[in-house]
Parts: sequence; C-alpha cells; structure tokens
Amino acid sequence: MLNPFDIVIFGGGGDLALRKLLPAMYRAYQEGNLPEGSRVLPTVRAEEQKEQYLATAEQALQSHLSEGEYNAKDWQAFAQFLVPVVVNVTEADDNWDALKDILDADGEDKSRVFYLSLPPAVYGTCCELLSQKGLITDNSRVVVEKPIGYCGKSAEEINGKIAQFFDENQIFRIDHYLGKETVQNLMALRFANALFENLWDAKSIDNIQISISETVGLESRAGFYDKAGALRDMVQNHLLQLLCLVAMESPSKLNANSIRAEKLKVLEALRPLVGEDVDDNVVRGQYVPGDLNGKLVPGYLEELGEGSSTTETFVAIRAHIDNWRWAGVPFYLRTGKRMKKRCAEIVVEYKPVSHNVYGPSVGPIQPNRLEIRLQPEESIQLTLMSKRLDNLEMQLEPVTLNIELSQQYSKGFHSDAYKRLMLDAAANNPALFIHRDEVREAWQWIDPIIARWQEKGTPSLYRAGSWGPEAADELLEENNHAWFNVGEKA
Repeated sequence: MLNPFDIVIFGGGGDLALRKLLPAMYRAYQEGNLPEGSRVLPTVRAEEQKEQYLATAEQALQSHLSEGEYNAKDWQAFAQFLVPVVVNVTEADDNWDALKDILDADGEDKSRVFYLSLPPAVYGTCCELLSQKGLITDNSRVVVEKPIGYCGKSAEEINGKIAQFFDENQIFRIDHYLGKETVQNLMALRFANALFENLWDAKSIDNIQISISETVGLESRAGFYDKAGALRDMVQNHLLQLLCLVAMESPSKLNANSIRAEKLKVLEALRPLVGEDVDDNVVRGQYVPGDLNGKLVPGYLEELGEGSSTTETFVAIRAHIDNWRWAGVPFYLRTGKRMKKRCAEIVVEYKPVSHNVYGPSVGPIQPNRLEIRLQPEESIQLTLMSKRLDNLEMQLEPVTLNIELSQQYSKGFHSDAYKRLMLDAAANNPALFIHRDEVREAWQWIDPIIARWQEKGTPSLYRAGSWGPEAADELLEENNHAWFNVGEKA
C-alpha cells in the first residue's frame, strides 16, 4: 500500500489534466489506491478558476469516464482529495509561497510529485521556481510530458535545465503507452513463457509491425502539431519505446536500471537512416479530404487553415536492428492521423514452416502470427493453421486463439495508463519511465530523417479514411510483405 503523497498538477485546468489525469486519480480512489492523507493539487491561473474548479472537475469526470464509472457518492469522497491552487508557472509571485505553505503543513518527509502538464518550453522555468521557492525536498519527483524538445539539441537543453534542480533519479519522463497493461504484459509474454522466449529472434520471426493509427485530425492541437508532425509527436517516443520493449534482451532483474539498460542497447543498435537511406526506407504522408465512417472529413490543410504545409500526418519506416538476435528482420513502424480505424498494435509474423508436407489441395498455409492489441480493446491473438472440421477432406485454414484481456479480469479494475504511471511516480518506481540517455539516442536516430526531409521532397497524399499513402504499401512489397490492417483479411 502506498504511503500518503501530494501530487501537484501544473496546468490543472488544461485539456490533459481534465481528460486524463483527474479521471486517473478518481479511478485510483475507487480502487483503494489513493491513501488517506493524500492530496491532488491542480494549479490554475486565476482565483475565479480556483473557485469554480470542483464544478469543472466534476463535469470533466462525467464527460471522460467510461459508462458507469461516475457516481455522486464517489465523487463527493474524491473531491475531498482535491485542493485547487492559483499559481503562475512563469512568475515568482506570492502564490508560490502559498503553495509552499500548503505542502509544508504535512512536513517535508511526505512524497511530492510535481506533474508538469505544461508546454516543454516552460519546464525549465517551472523547475527553477520550484527550487527558488524551496518546494523541492529529498522526497520530491518531477513528471514531464513528451515530446521533450523538437530535436536532439533542444531536448538536451530542456533536460539540462531540469537537471539543474532535480537529480536524474527524481526525473520521471512519461510516455503513457508504457503504462498500458498490455504493453507491460508484453514482457510477461516474452520472459515468462518458453513458447515465446525460444521463438523470439531472427531464426523464427520474419518481420514485426508496430502501428498506431488514429481516426482524429488536428482537433485543438493545430498550432503544436504543424510544428511537430507525426515523426516528432509519435515515432520519436511512442513507437520507439514499443520497439525497445519488443526487441530488447531479457533484463537481469525487473528493475528500472536493468530495463532501461536493455532498451538503450536497442536504440544504440538501430541502423542509422541518413541521406538516401531515408528516401529508401521512410514514407511520409499528409491526408486530404476523404470519407471516414460514411462522413466526409476535411484534409489537413483545410483543418490547419493554411494554404500550404509540408508537415507529415503519416509516417512509415522500415528499420533494422543490427545485433545477433534481429539481423535481417525488418521492423515496420507506422503511425498516422485520419486513418481508417483507430488502433495500436504489435504484429509478429513468423517464418513459414521449413518443410511443407501438405500438397496444394489443402489450401495455402499461412505463417503463424501473434497480434498484441493495445487499443481500443486490449487483447492477444495467436493465429495458427488447423484442419477444417466441417468436412472429411484434408483442408487447412488459419484459426485464431483470442484472449480478450478486458474480459479476463475483474470488472472493478479499469485499465488506465496514466493512473498506473502517476501511482508509480508517487511510489518512486521509475521502471516504466524514460531515462535521459534514451531520449538522447532516440533523437540521434530521428534527427537525420528530419534533416533529409528539410532538404528535399514533400509528403505523399492519402485520403482521410484510408490506411495511408500507396508508397507505404510499396515499402513493404519490396520485401514481399504487407501491412496487417485490423478488420481486414491478411
């Protein structure tokens, strides 16, 4: 059981706090994981916002919790944990002193988590004010959101500024994909099952696909997104982190240092993509108007309100990891907005059987396939070849063993990546957070791709409601592979 803690959410009135962080803490309360004496302190900019905050928070929970999660009794109890405060994160005014008085009232031994739900440009300023006002104790941690910087240089500057006030073991860089229960289950699948442990290398696996597809467009993020694009927003963090978990060696122990060391080895072994290698192995796209679920949706430029932009809303990459385990195995990374379906999944395609004893009359024999779906549902599917049982002829067809994780376990538990990670930060458990060295290595691999795009070329166009530009399909066809698209026959 956790000891009582305080979590200060800077930017407590923002979209992330209201959509994700408050529902996460409400779920923690419902499940008995918010210890008595803990406090959630969302910061707002003005006294009026502070006075209205509980009403705003209740409305947010009603809007963003799943059906049946909200109830008035639990809300009234959870509201007692909420202590909204007024703080200007860029100005050393008296409100900081008031925040210090609130925190110090419970003593300096109590865990303090400072969650920076803020633009990365002000991370350094906020940390400096925390230090200047004496709020940082030995039992304090700071949680920072991605993306950290827009390139390797800017990331180093931001990380360097934070490091002036917090030790590395106090800095928790969050990637919410690492908090998903199915992502954590990936390690259990790999390292606790001989079936997969012995069949997880280039001798058995033909290719691995990691896809995160979104049906949404820009929503309210136009200003940020046009400066970032899909490569910075999704590949540099989410996709590379998933790649690390799929490809890493077994850690000697399941602790933060061992896991991070193995992830770092994967990033260091990634084959660099520079110059013409980018042209040959990376596809970028931008969506134009199209039909999405029977509705005509606008293109990127229409949503942006600009006449032109070369910002990518889609990226597909063929990557290789140059080590003994993965030599010759292509890893396909894909992400895009306004795609046909919303889904995040890892697909492991195995090699064909070494000797096919069946003749053509039994039908085509498809290689085995392992699908680990992260969202919207959480499931594990293993596709095997089996004899058809509805006739006497020897005919084979693929059948799927399906584990629906959401139905496998108790109804009282709600899988929530932010809940898991916020509680881990409170418990001082950094295993699922990202080390500064990982950020550095990821940017070293991404920066040359960005540099090449700035030299030449424009994004390939694709219709909203499709699976991306044709060039992405052609990228896999060069290796006689094809994307696995959820809901469609392989």
